[in-house]
Amino acid sequence: MYSLSVISYAITCVCILLAVAFFTLLERKGLSYMQVRKGPNKVGYMGIPQPIADAMKLLVKEIAKPTMVNFSPYFIAPIFSFILALVMWQLYPSLNALGYFKLGALFFLCVSSLNVYGTLLAGWSSNSKYALLGSLRAIAQTISYEVSMALIFLFPLFVVGTINFFDVVEFQAPLWLVFMLVPVSFVWFATCVAETNRAPFDFAEGESELVSGFNIEYGSAGFALIFLAEYANILVMSLFSSLLFFGGGFIFNASADFLLILKVLFFSFIFIWVRASYPRFRYDLLMSLTWKGFLPFSLAALLIILELLFLINY
Repeated sequence: MYSLSVISYAITCVCILLAVAFFTLLERKGLSYMQVRKGPNKVGYMGIPQPIADAMKLLVKEIAKPTMVNFSPYFIAPIFSFILALVMWQLYPSLNALGYFKLGALFFLCVSSLNVYGTLLAGWSSNSKYALLGSLRAIAQTISYEVSMALIFLFPLFVVGTINFFDVVEFQAPLWLVFMLVPVSFVWFATCVAETNRAPFDFAEGESELVSGFNIEYGSAGFALIFLAEYANILVMSLFSSLLFFGGGFIFNASADFLLILKVLFFSFIFIWVRASYPRFRYDLLMSLTWKGFLPFSLAALLIILELLFLINY
């Protein structure tokens, strides 16, 4: 029975990798249409095999190790980030999951907090000033937005009164929480964009200042793993946005699964749309947004929610 679960999880991981690969194609196609230019269209029919060609190109390239890097953490960092991105998908209680987490919300906070260590290891071990500066900026940004994200994450949990994702989704059967928590859902999504280091908050990869930031010394398979981890995190944050505020799925039938896929695609496409629409922030404005904007708002709104729940229950 356990071997079947492992095989099922391996199939799930392969499906996740394929989803990430073709999400990159969706992003390149979407950006090209939004910016009125040509996207990938040379490889195969309409450029559809382009992600497979890119993956093959990166994986068959020779792994070059810069002379002065710290060997072990340099190679561990991409693998660590990639494993964390895959572990996050186990929180969704699908039929292919290895286990079911009754305390899934706590596990989500723990794993999402560990993502910063992959960036820290990659920037420090590369022994490059550009990689180090990029990792320091990414660490400050990720930790800052982790605080407001954790507080906003508590809103649906407190409203439902559970830390179980299954109960959160069941509670939203008659009415999605987004209709009760409209401002909170907008702040949540903006925090997700910053947490995943996406434009306009992509200061960890500021090409104009840092020559691609913390991953500048990586190529071939190492760069591919960092790239896959970043886009897998985008998809998993889109998944949890749909679970927490838009009803999710969990009914295990074709219509519910199709609806959940549409929700995840919708949020994923908004990531692309935001990248195409807005220029990069200044870094001081980015940090001011979370400490002077999102954090006071989330604390005040959370206090109001708790007071209302206290009055309703007692």
